[in-house]
Amino acid sequence: MIRAVTAADGPAFIAAAKASRRLHRPWVIPPLDETSFERYLARFDGSVHHGFLVEADGQLAGAIHLTNIVMGAFCSGYLGYYAFAGFENRGLMTAGLNAAVRHAFQDLGLHRVEANIQPANTASIALVRRCGFQLEGYSPKYLKIGGRWRDHERWARLKR
Repeated sequence: MIRAVTAADGPAFIAAAKASRRLHRPWVIPPLDETSFERYLARFDGSVHHGFLVEADGQLAGAIHLTNIVMGAFCSGYLGYYAFAGFENRGLMTAGLNAAVRHAFQDLGLHRVEANIQPANTASIALVRRCGFQLEGYSPKYLKIGGRWRDHERWARLKR
């Protein structure tokens, strides 16, 4: 269901991201060309930053990122994700997100995973709710996306 993203995924990823522009606006801006995909891939070091793809029927259905992992007393990381057009509303991202969170807790030893979501992104909020995340708070002007500082809600899931 999920696997690590690799350099070989570049052409398919870029094509899927380009085909998904309408779906992603204004929530996220994924890599849309080879240079930005190479920068995207380079940040996944397998330690602090992990990048995964959700696959369905041999096609890329979405992307999931587990980033800025801090161990020690914190044992936490941030979750980002998006579906690709044509694969939304099929339960694939729910299954993929649950798999990524299981990996975070079981394999990486995290205690907490946090997703920050723009309040109007109702599909994303519904997704994290289905995956057992709880609303923890609100952060004004939290992330700069598309050249604008955007408010976000903080959703988290703790290891049980």
